[in-house]
Amino acid sequence: MIWLLFLLLCAAGVLSTSTQVATIFPQDPALPIGSSLTATCSVNPDHGVHAGSLYWTLNGKRLPSSTYSVLSPSVLSVTLPRLSGSRQRSGDNLVCHNSGGHVLAGSCIYVGMPPEKPVNLTCWSRNTKDLTCRWAPGGQGETFIKTKYTLKYKLRWYGREKECEDYSAGEPYTCYIPRDLALFTPYEIWVEASNQLGTATSDVIYLDILDVVTTDPPTDVTVSRVGDLEDQLTVRWGTPPALKDFLFQAKYQIRYRLEESSDWKVVDDVGNQTSCRLAGLRPGTVYFVQVRCNPVGILGSRKAGIWSDWSHPTAASTPHSERLLTGSCDSKAGQQNSTLRRDLKQFFGWVRKHAYGCSGMSIKLYDQWRVWLQKSHKTRNQLSFL
Repeated sequence: MIWLLFLLLCAAGVLSTSTQVATIFPQDPALPIGSSLTATCSVNPDHGVHAGSLYWTLNGKRLPSSTYSVLSPSVLSVTLPRLSGSRQRSGDNLVCHNSGGHVLAGSCIYVGMPPEKPVNLTCWSRNTKDLTCRWAPGGQGETFIKTKYTLKYKLRWYGREKECEDYSAGEPYTCYIPRDLALFTPYEIWVEASNQLGTATSDVIYLDILDVVTTDPPTDVTVSRVGDLEDQLTVRWGTPPALKDFLFQAKYQIRYRLEESSDWKVVDDVGNQTSCRLAGLRPGTVYFVQVRCNPVGILGSRKAGIWSDWSHPTAASTPHSERLLTGSCDSKAGQQNSTLRRDLKQFFGWVRKHAYGCSGMSIKLYDQWRVWLQKSHKTRNQLSFL
């Protein structure tokens, strides 16, 4: 348990002052992976402890005596060849003990790699007043020692450099700037990574806040049946509230899937309307539907906005097909209608294809055909029981 105490002291940066009985040199070194280290434990001669009675531990595990050298009656060295990356980012714990196991001195060893250039820096604003930026560490991302990432920004031509201070967004490599941002003026934004072995800086990105606006997902998403039409559903939603005070055109996307499927189908041609008819669906089936928003041309920006997250899934089912639920005893009627269905199959296949999505003209034609077909089935079924 003693080495756990030293781990905490390493993390606090006070291990070198924890005892006056002995000293370790070097104190708290930072080394690249693959390096070798020779450390010495020098005992205060006033304590009458001979170096030959001492031993070393690394992270609580005793090191073999074959790695020791007695340099003098009061100095014992240890050599650690080809060091691997530190087991914890707060440093590995190298400790010198007397023969009774008591701790005489300790040192934190930081073994790792310098950071690589951060990549994939992207930023977005939810209300034109704030900015959130996210990035990824360069290379494999693992440095084995504590690495600090700092997001910096300034107005492109005349601004003073500032640092983002809020890294508490709940996601790694993310920082939030809540206020005091200028509009209609581009910013320079970059990320600096640093640890005890070096520093690295990302590429600088240039952006205007108005060009990176996004919204919350659309609200109040509802999905309902279209009368008795067994292969259609109507989707309606509300405009995201955060940007109602701004002049912009929103465009929307819808995606839907079968209850038992994980494959989504996306409807791209929704435009800026807040309702859409989905056609060509499977009768008697549960569908999950989501909607997302993209603010286009906010306050005159010429760039496309950023898609919001998808809304929470909303479920609805299409009606069961009446042809499947109602029996028929008239085989002749079935033969007559099969000829008509065969003749119209190619045409209605075209209608079904163009009814996909939110095309008003084809939806109207498709509705007329579905109503006619359902009425014909009802009439046929009624006659068959006369």
